Amino acid sequence: MRRLTRFNRTGRVLFFLALVLPVCLVLSGERSPAASRVPETGISAPSFSGTDQNGIVHRLSDYRGKWLVLYFFPKADTPGCTTEACSFRDSLLKLKALGARVVGVSMDDRSDQKHFARKYHLPFPLLADPTGTIARAYGAAGGFLNLDHRYTFLINPSGILVKRYLDVDPDHHARQIRDDLRALGAKEATS
Repeated sequence: MRRLTRFNRTGRVLFFLALVLPVCLVLSGERSPAASRVPETGISAPSFSGTDQNGIVHRLSDYRGKWLVLYFFPKADTPGCTTEACSFRDSLLKLKALGARVVGVSMDDRSDQKHFARKYHLPFPLLADPTGTIARAYGAAGGFLNLDHRYTFLINPSGILVKRYLDVDPDHHARQIRDDLRALGAKEATS
């Protein structure tokens, strides 16, 4: 009787994997086409317009003359996204000293963005992009479970996309951005 139970358990696991594995493969297959639409560096950054958690509309043109860190995250108030957002929050003064502004984007609605920003005291705009319009323009749409990819784009003061980050480590990303800003010639403002 024990062998039969073990076989049934193993059979159930294999049956479950046979159902789940094709779905995972299909979902992961959606990632590569999105990556092919990611804009190349050296071109004008795709224009965008989006409303933040406070109802304020932000456009790419609003950041002319400043470095812009435009980062896409999958879902507000999830572990990796919280780590990344808090890392940007904790580095914001150093980023601003280098002339950079931070703007986050996800497919969450405005109320989710507002709750996320309030809960973690995020002092930068989080754009609500529920239709994925901004994410598609940057090739960040269509990640796992159709959430945004965790991508970041560094846009120079002239509006040129100078760096893209397609393999982001949320724990160290803000420091990486600061280092790259310095390497790209951003100068720290002196008081």
